[in-house]
Amino acid sequence: MRVDKFLKVSRLVKRREVAKQLCDAGDIQVNGKVAKPSTEVDNGDRLLLHLGRHTVDVLIKEVRPYANKSNAGEMFEIISDVVEERN
Repeated sequence: MRVDKFLKVSRLVKRREVAKQLCDAGDIQVNGKVAKPSTEVDNGDRLLLHLGRHTVDVLIKEVRPYANKSNAGEMFEIISDVVEERN
């Protein structure tokens, strides 16, 4: 599955267009490499998301073509969520 679609389906990002913009800006990494929106992800991959002041490290547990709100959280595990302090 494409990383931009995974981010939307898993509800890590609200809209697919936002996920695409994050990828284009270099704010998404898959297994340590900067990802394009079309980068394929699979079970066991690690995502590093830079969302504003948050840096979120995520392990993909399951890739599904769709998920509802109640089970979207089962698709990933947050390893760390670091918030940078303001200067």
